[in-house]
Amino acid sequence: MVAKKYSITSALYPGSHIDIAPSLVIPQVRYVDNFRGAIKFFTNIDKIKKHIDENSEYEEACDIAFIGQDYTGELNIAPVDLIISQFAGFVGQATKKYLKTGGILLCNDSHGDATLAKFDQDFAFIGVVGTHHRIINTKLNDYFVLPRNKEVDLTKVKEKMKGPTYALTAENYIFRKIR
Repeated sequence: MVAKKYSITSALYPGSHIDIAPSLVIPQVRYVDNFRGAIKFFTNIDKIKKHIDENSEYEEACDIAFIGQDYTGELNIAPVDLIISQFAGFVGQATKKYLKTGGILLCNDSHGDATLAKFDQDFAFIGVVGTHHRIINTKLNDYFVLPRNKEVDLTKVKEKMKGPTYALTAENYIFRKIR
């Protein structure tokens, strides 16, 4: 849904583990992980490409690559349309330099990545992924609000590597890189 709505053709997936689902809807994906199991999984990249080409939603051959390292290190990649952050730490902060201006950060808040993006001047909060994978872009001011209107403590989020318990949450949050 996100790939289609925002015309995504390239993505970076730091901390991907062995999840290749993005390649079924996005032609060019760069996967990054230093987990031994992911490194082993991607050693048979030709078999993975064949599976993706047989099952993808687009016509052209997939263009995937795997980088077996920590995503906080320097990555030798071209800027992408989308960065995917799922349960892998502060991906948005560590990799936003690889996201095109106007590109999309899709993240959850398990480690506080969505919270950090919400308060980052480089990003604009533009939506959430709701039930049935619907994109919701209304009433966004209802998100990232703590009970009793307490202030979000970003230092605590970074120390604990956990997003706060907000009054209203979503499975995934969508941000546009604005600068």
